[in-house]
Amino acid sequence: MDMDQIRTFVAIARTRNFSRAAETLHRSQPAISRRIELLTQELGVPLFERAGGQITLSEAGAALLPHAETILAAARDGLEAVETLHRGDSGRLALAIVGTLANANFTAMLRRFKKEHSGVHLELQTATSQEVGEIVWRGDAAIGLRYLPDPGRDLISEIITWEELVVVCSRDHRLVGRRVVKPQQLAGERWVAFRGRGKESFVEFLNRRLAAAGIDQPEVTVIDSLTAQKRLAEANYGLALLAKSGIEEEIRTGSLNRLNVPALRARIPVTVVYRKNGYLSGAARSFLSAVLKPRRSISPVRKT
Repeated sequence: MDMDQIRTFVAIARTRNFSRAAETLHRSQPAISRRIELLTQELGVPLFERAGGQITLSEAGAALLPHAETILAAARDGLEAVETLHRGDSGRLALAIVGTLANANFTAMLRRFKKEHSGVHLELQTATSQEVGEIVWRGDAAIGLRYLPDPGRDLISEIITWEELVVVCSRDHRLVGRRVVKPQQLAGERWVAFRGRGKESFVEFLNRRLAAAGIDQPEVTVIDSLTAQKRLAEANYGLALLAKSGIEEEIRTGSLNRLNVPALRARIPVTVVYRKNGYLSGAARSFLSAVLKPRRSISPVRKT
């Protein structure tokens, strides 16, 4: 098994399509088909199956994929380490971040970082919290910013700040303008909650907070889009418990209004994640120092 075969296998596994994988690798489709054929012969088991005209991973392919991704990530780390010997604190730095964290505080930090490290080229992509962990674990980004520590994989999570969660409603809601809203006033209200993926769900968190405030069996509409959650709240479809940093624009324009509900006040940690055994370039270490500066005394939360 060589690196070219591993790279080809991973590309097909991610795209579930030989033609798209060939485009990604800048190779012909017969060339990557031949590489998979040789790898299959070497392993003695099929790595892909065809079902209903689509390509899926076989049981052996699913078992191989995480190890193949780890090999590619390690190879990228090695190349990055060698290149950094000549670059110093410069070069490319790939970041993955939850979209709602790209607020005024984050952009101000980015401006300071770019001013102090002008030789660093930042490549930024947004994703959900779980996806951020996956992207960093695969080695497609050196550092990630997400909500909550990552629940698995060989990643280190460090808390950098805490995000306030607030109850919001539409501008037409009956409770707009009330100074303090008691939990009993929210009885019978519909809520809109973000499901996310895996253990990322805020639905259970919302239900626990409501139960603690004495609101039993609330009507909760579960969705998988943070944007849709805000739009539904704006349309007076229901209340929502949202990160304060993610609704700054809506609060400013008045499309959403914050309700002062002391019993539902909550906060969640914002963490920076990176691979436990991954190589961190000079640029990555400088970025970590920048985001951890206020909280550097906190010990890493290691997940094994």
